[in-house]
Amino acid sequence: MTSSLKSPQAPAPDGLPPALSSMWRLCKLGYSHEPEMLMASFWLALAAALPDALLALWFKLLGEGVLEHDRNLIFTAAIALGVSAAATWFLRTVSTRVQRRFRDKVTIALESHVAQLQASIPTIAHQERPEFLDRLSMLRNQVFVLDHMYMSVFSTCGWILRLGVTVALLVSIHPALVLLAAFALPTVFASTWRPGVERAVQERVARFGRLARHLFTTATTATPGKEVRVTGIGERLATERRSAWERWYGPVSAARWATAAWHALAWAVFGAAFVGAVVFVSSGLHSPAGDVLLVLAAGSRLSAYIGATVGEIGFLRGIWMDGARRLAWLEDYAAMFVASADQAVPARLTQGIRFEHVSFAYPGTDRVVLHDVCLELPAGAVVAIVGENGAGKTTLVKLLAKLYEPSAGRIWINGIDLTRMPADSWRQRLAGTFQDFFRFEFQARHSVGVGDVPRLDDETAVVTALERAGAEDVVSGLTAGLQTQLGQTWPQGVEVSFGQWQKLALARGFMRDHPLLLALDEPTAALDSETEHALFERYAAAARGRGKDGSSPDGAPIEDDGRITILVSHRFSTVRMADLIVVLDGARVAEVGTHDELMAKGGQYAELYGIQAAAYR
Repeated sequence: MTSSLKSPQAPAPDGLPPALSSMWRLCKLGYSHEPEMLMASFWLALAAALPDALLALWFKLLGEGVLEHDRNLIFTAAIALGVSAAATWFLRTVSTRVQRRFRDKVTIALESHVAQLQASIPTIAHQERPEFLDRLSMLRNQVFVLDHMYMSVFSTCGWILRLGVTVALLVSIHPALVLLAAFALPTVFASTWRPGVERAVQERVARFGRLARHLFTTATTATPGKEVRVTGIGERLATERRSAWERWYGPVSAARWATAAWHALAWAVFGAAFVGAVVFVSSGLHSPAGDVLLVLAAGSRLSAYIGATVGEIGFLRGIWMDGARRLAWLEDYAAMFVASADQAVPARLTQGIRFEHVSFAYPGTDRVVLHDVCLELPAGAVVAIVGENGAGKTTLVKLLAKLYEPSAGRIWINGIDLTRMPADSWRQRLAGTFQDFFRFEFQARHSVGVGDVPRLDDETAVVTALERAGAEDVVSGLTAGLQTQLGQTWPQGVEVSFGQWQKLALARGFMRDHPLLLALDEPTAALDSETEHALFERYAAAARGRGKDGSSPDGAPIEDDGRITILVSHRFSTVRMADLIVVLDGARVAEVGTHDELMAKGGQYAELYGIQAAAYR
């Protein structure tokens, strides 16, 4: 038996991939979607940089022409200045338009890529671990502007080209002037160091930012509006929101001030070096006025170029590269699950499902929800799972749905380790409804139809699912039937009761005709006990092949696929019809057997059944 819990395989919380490789992966992603526009944007950015960098040389020649009264030199320099200015403007304009078009296209690709990555991850652990949530929260904010990274890379290359040309012009006067560029290194270092420090602080306190947004949403949106007003907690929400925001902003502001001070010091060093370079050329070398003019023009432009380069590197290092690292991390995290899925899902269940010393603790917590669970669910059986709140009933169903991986132990499907089955393929053979179902505010037919996406628009299949769930009355009461828009916040949308939403969710779970596993996790809690009992009795009979004329509730022939039906319910009048009843208590399996066996045993099940039965007398 495994006594210690092992965390599910996942990258460490601080395991972001290297910055440069992440940025390179993002560049390759952009190239794979828009190769021609990416290359055009890159070369236009460089082409626009060159004529701008040569302006200092034309100013030198113009100055020499004026001092030497050389009209030809003046005319040549003036033409060169005009051409450079016009070329810079034209190329920048074209470059901006091409880059804007590229950004529009690549933004859609990036958003789709992130959404697809998150949807492809078989488990939902990454959406519940606090450190992963903080990382994903920042990625969600960055992905909408992550296209700027490409522009930042192109701009950085353009500014570096300008710097190279400018330094070459300065060295042409005296090699020692290359030191002017060396004195700019502290500004480069400060600009690359500063965003990393600030971003680390922001991630450390990101939970307070999330809390502030959550409190703001609670105080200002319609869903919690009734309870906010009835309980009178509006003022408290505002106070708590302010407090959470200050706990986020305080450390962030302090980090910004500290890094800004070092940044300012670095620029002061470069400013002193620039003044020294001008004095050195004019007084130390006694250079001609043209050379001094070149140093003034090139040096002043050098400071502007360094400022722009530093700014782009700062953005690249602080926001865009940071977002690229998070995106690369998400890609690695999603790929990790795909690599281990090498077994096919069985066409039918013959050996059933077996839990072998399964233990589980939710991500980020030490509390064990399931501990050393050993359990066999026979093929073709109707299994009821009962226990007090917090006993692990829903968690067991979630493990079967591969929403989580066990912290220890294995789950075997027909003798195959469930972790080795592709999540998408396995879930195509699942059906059912969770107690915390989602309200899909689509047209009614689509709100049900998403339970089997390939048949989303198959109205016959939707009607059949509604009949299975006993939800025909919900649709018949809607203004436009299956075409009715659900959700009163949408044009011509209607609101339905919680019980009606639950019936629609149950119908959604019944869209698939031949699942291997049907999991009904208290999906009828809002319905009366008689309706629940009749529904489960009908479906349990069908699962055993005892429907009318040996057919399913909708009249279709039953295939012997060995389906296992799991019922999670607090109502023992429903539970007693199961072939096998599993009693969970304190994260462990307390009892297993039929209703009659457990009643004869006189254990926990019999006690709970007696308490509930007495309440109905």
